[in-house]
Amino acid sequence: MSADAIRASFETAATTLRAFIDSPDGLANVERFATAAFETLERGGKLLACGNGGSMCDAMHFAEEWTGRFRGDRAALPAIAFSDPSQLTCIANDFGYDQVFARYVEALGNKGDLLVVLSTSGNSPNILRAVDQARTQGIPTVALLGKGGGELLPRVDIPIVVPDATTSDRIQEVHIKILHIAIEAVERKRFPENYG
Repeated sequence: MSADAIRASFETAATTLRAFIDSPDGLANVERFATAAFETLERGGKLLACGNGGSMCDAMHFAEEWTGRFRGDRAALPAIAFSDPSQLTCIANDFGYDQVFARYVEALGNKGDLLVVLSTSGNSPNILRAVDQARTQGIPTVALLGKGGGELLPRVDIPIVVPDATTSDRIQEVHIKILHIAIEAVERKRFPENYG
């Protein structure tokens, strides 16, 4: 890959991020997400996260930032990514892959929690089932999406859609920025001493 092609790829990533920043609902929905996460933690709830492939990696990254450390030392906060291979394969074997995240929600989700789902297409059947299960349990949902939002768009409480991007890598690059910024927003309220 030539230096020009590498530069062009970075420029495309920057254009994708700019399109999100300039989108009508993008920043407002990130603020709604941060507020929902803050309120969930304030009332003693936990953050649940799931996705497939690279989006699962982002869900895991999201969860570890809460239980570990983000900007500075502070108390651990309750967050779980649905990513245990033994549980996922057990559920997939017994109930089908479409149920892997819904069963997690059923088992671990409580009213007062927040479910954060990631899907670049917005059409992942196992994510759709998880959102449906969360609704039956009274658990609000946030979705980080791409490609127009797909079937998830009207089914979640807070949809955050990356506009314009057509490939999963560019969508996921914006998703991780959204996750980090939401975490920072919560920390600034709960742990202002880390942002002096």
